[in-house]
Formats: sequence, C-alpha cells, structure tokens
Amino acid sequence: MKPVDIRRQGQRFVTGLHARVYRWTGGRVGSRFGTVENVLLTTTGRRSGARRTTPLSVLALGEELVLVASNGGAPRDPDWFLNLTADPSVTVQRGGDVIAMQARPATAAERAELWPKVTALYSGYATYQTRTEREIPLVICTPDPT
Repeated sequence: MKPVDIRRQGQRFVTGLHARVYRWTGGRVGSRFGTVENVLLTTTGRRSGARRTTPLSVLALGEELVLVASNGGAPRDPDWFLNLTADPSVTVQRGGDVIAMQARPATAAERAELWPKVTALYSGYATYQTRTEREIPLVICTPDPT
C-alpha cells in the first residue's frame, strides 16, 4: 500500500478550494494576496489529457504574464510546468476574464532580467531557490493570436 502524504493532500485541497472560490466569484475572491495578483492557469495533462487548473501568483508585464515554477522549492518542477512544456496552449483566468495564451519557459537572458522582478514581487521565491538545486524556471505567457 502506498503511504499517504498528508502535506501533499492538504496542499491539493487548499489549491482546489482556492480555484473553486476564484472561479465561483469571478476572481473577486482569491485574485489578490496583498499586492500580489493571482490567476488560474489551466494546462492539459501531459499523460492524462485532462484539463488541470492551478492558482498561481503572476507578474504582469503588459499583456504578458510571468509565472514562477517554484513548487515551493521542491526538488522537481511542478506538474503544471511539465504539462505546459508538453502542450504550450493554456488558458489563464484573470479576475472574470479567461484568456487563451501560449506559454514558454523564459530564456536564460529573460530569466536573468525577470528574476529580480519576481523576487521583488514576492521574496519567498528567493527562499524557495535556496531550498533546491534546480534553477526555478520562469514561464512567459503571451495572448494566443488565434
């Protein structure tokens, strides 16, 4: 029998609740924590093909959105990041608006420019980076022109 990871189950519960409340209220609840904007990212599962939604903090740069694949400093990338690398067509809900977007990992040069901005937005990202040997990826989402 597989051991139960209570922490992971708790995290999934809270994440799912956040997404449901966000959607139910059209983003009136859950779209901000202090000065940090939160969105709902929906990806397609790379193995299941099922749609998966995750609430994430975002750095908005005009129409582009920057996401941080921190996974709380865990040693592996978050599932949502692995999903979008397999299929970059995503949707992002900002408040009541659902936007079709294309997602891609930031280049090394883009990450070098953006990392100070995301850590200024939320200093916890810098702490997460110290917890893992992997370089935490940044993802740039741009509106899908189609």
